[in-house]
Amino acid sequence: MATVARGAPLPDKRALVEGPQFQEIVQRSRSLTQKILLSIPDTHKSCIHTQTLQLNSPENSKLATMAANIGIPSAPVLKAVSETFTLETGLTRMSEGLQLHRALLISVSPRLKNKDKVTELMADVKDLSIQINKMLRMVQESVVQPSPTPMALHLTGEYEVQVAAHLTLVQLQSFGQDMVRCLRSLDVNNDEETDS
Repeated sequence: MATVARGAPLPDKRALVEGPQFQEIVQRSRSLTQKILLSIPDTHKSCIHTQTLQLNSPENSKLATMAANIGIPSAPVLKAVSETFTLETGLTRMSEGLQLHRALLISVSPRLKNKDKVTELMADVKDLSIQINKMLRMVQESVVQPSPTPMALHLTGEYEVQVAAHLTLVQLQSFGQDMVRCLRSLDVNNDEETDS
């Protein structure tokens, strides 16, 4: 998980970021991100039936080799906006990360026995991606909103399907927590809330 320090947008973007339209999208994005984070445990419980695959387990790091074998790429690294990590870069990486996780969920969901919660989660990830891309369009001239590229995951059996779904949800949870911190740094109404 990336470490995110509190930062302020650079002066040329400050007026845009502090504007009411941008702030409204930031608020909607924070709300959707929280909704996604809150739904991940129920989604995990509904579709992961292998006892050894627990959402917040220290054992998850031991599955890195299996993630590579299955073909699950790492999420983009998020940082606070600074002189070396621009607002555009942050929003672009959020968009790319959301597209990645949506593509992973789309790839694994047909192989799951219970996919209702996964389908709901995919819709929320898509909605959040739309909000992030709205902000991205405000800070740059053109944004191509890509459709998720289908992922070619190597899912040879039921256990690999369970691990792929599990690792996708674990990674989405971590990425979502990083997004919360990044979005919080863009929120001019932020009351220095505690980390989620």
